Amino acid sequence: MTPFDAVLFDLDGTLCRRTQDTDRIYQSAFERVGVEPFGKSESLWATLRGPPDHDDRVGYIGAGFARLAAQHDRTGVDTLALAEALTDLVDDSQVALRAGAETALDSATAAGAVGLVTNGPERRQRTKLDALGITDRFETRVYAFDLPRRKPHAAPFDRALDALETTPDRALFVGNSLAYDVAGAHNAGLPVAWLSNGEGAEPYSPDHVLESIGALDSLLAGRQ
Repeated sequence: MTPFDAVLFDLDGTLCRRTQDTDRIYQSAFERVGVEPFGKSESLWATLRGPPDHDDRVGYIGAGFARLAAQHDRTGVDTLALAEALTDLVDDSQVALRAGAETALDSATAAGAVGLVTNGPERRQRTKLDALGITDRFETRVYAFDLPRRKPHAAPFDRALDALETTPDRALFVGNSLAYDVAGAHNAGLPVAWLSNGEGAEPYSPDHVLESIGALDSLLAGRQ
């Protein structure tokens, strides 16, 4: 018997992945603005340092472009225009479930209540859930971007636990981010299963390490 009454999931990078060509989106943003490209898409994502803490997505990505422009000595570039173009090109419906995600959701449903705790806003995350066809798989959905506090703060987890009427020690959180999912779950008192993608966990200490999201089935069945 599983020791958990509920399983809570992160969304991006845990249950799903984007299917758009991020390099093509990046290059297209420069084409729209008429600016000679600099840097690469992965360099931009690296400058963003986690999810935004405000409701200005263009300003948030623009700050990343500004850092990147400085690294490449590109003064005078309208980084906000680049950010607006890139934001407009992103299609949140272009997502797919990660291999094993359906198995993980089935296993979680068999174990007890199932919830979602994501740092994204409902207006974007709901589009992904609907495109994936898993909106109704969750008994509660917490969109922390729309709350006063986001992961790794405990508040989003507390809200999900209250909705599912369970306690932190009886709920497992599953996520792929050490800084937001592992840290946040531990701040809220939940055990956490971290989707490692082959990376090391230091200096964090997840309770369980999953090499793939499909491995959750073995963990919940007590085979791991």
